[in-house]
Amino acid sequence: MNFYLKYFIVAIGLFAFSGFFALFGVYAERKVSAFIQDRLGPTETGKYGVLQTIADVLKLLIKELIVPAAADKMLFMLAPAIIFIAVYMGFAAIPWAPGIAPSNLNLGLYYIFAILSIETLGILMAGWGSNNKYSILGAMRSAAQIISYEIPAGFAIISVVMIAQTLNLQAISAQQGILSTEKASFLGIWDVSKNGGFINGGIMAWNIFRAPHLIIAFVIYFIASLAESNRAPFDIPEAESELVAGFHTEFTGMRFAFVFLAEYSMMYLVSMVGVILFLGAWNTPLPNIGAVHLADWTTGVGWGIIWTVIKVLILVGIQMWIRWTLPRLRVDQLMNLCWKVLTPLAFLCMLISGVWRLWVM
Repeated sequence: MNFYLKYFIVAIGLFAFSGFFALFGVYAERKVSAFIQDRLGPTETGKYGVLQTIADVLKLLIKELIVPAAADKMLFMLAPAIIFIAVYMGFAAIPWAPGIAPSNLNLGLYYIFAILSIETLGILMAGWGSNNKYSILGAMRSAAQIISYEIPAGFAIISVVMIAQTLNLQAISAQQGILSTEKASFLGIWDVSKNGGFINGGIMAWNIFRAPHLIIAFVIYFIASLAESNRAPFDIPEAESELVAGFHTEFTGMRFAFVFLAEYSMMYLVSMVGVILFLGAWNTPLPNIGAVHLADWTTGVGWGIIWTVIKVLILVGIQMWIRWTLPRLRVDQLMNLCWKVLTPLAFLCMLISGVWRLWVM
């Protein structure tokens, strides 16, 4: 009984976190967009408008759940739940700190991208079930976009897996906290701790510095993650000027809220995967330098969670910044970028990872 109770509590905690982050994310995005556009954003509901998002959620809770007369009712009602559950289940294999993960799967990375692919089915169900031309156009655009950008994202991820030699996200995270003496010498860092031939390399132990070509792989992954999340400049599935709201045009009330909850949860999830694979996961960026052991002071479970959240929020902030800075791409531009630029570069990164693993590491 305690076994099932533990996982029930973890599931509730992750759901509560998703809801809290969505509230924070919507408010932060409103303020970020206001700053970029030289205006104030929410100001009236609560101090600095902090209660505005809560008021919007309460409004959605009491709004009527309308099902269009010509809609496929079963598909229409199930779609928002499937979209959110697919993203929500992705958090099951994510490590937050040393030894802190809902489920420490050996195939954790594979599981995440397998379960996230179900979101595409939910989007297609939403578009087709709505029986609305704008919704079906948005759903088809979204499916084509997500499936296409999974290719460069997958190659970029394989580049990391070839270096790490594992799909276990805890193992990939742990590898980015230490440097061998030989590797430290290669990077110009000396062993000051004499701790069994290993030092805590701080930021220099992160994957993007352990194998510098992974910086390119990280950029490719980040661009692809924007497309996977339907974020600008890849938000053509819900282009307001063309498709009203795309695949979620007909949704109201809590069904509409679940679609947006999934979007902001997806932003956090893809950013967290990027942090784990490329940016040191829960490891500190501070190295041990001489007698000053900065790394030793800023490691552990508590610090691990802090570093993870800080890194993820920085990436989420960049996603918001990009949305309110860059114009939306056309469909042909989006596909050209995917197949003619990102995919060849990601494939090249994968080849370099193989050479790097054999000759350097």
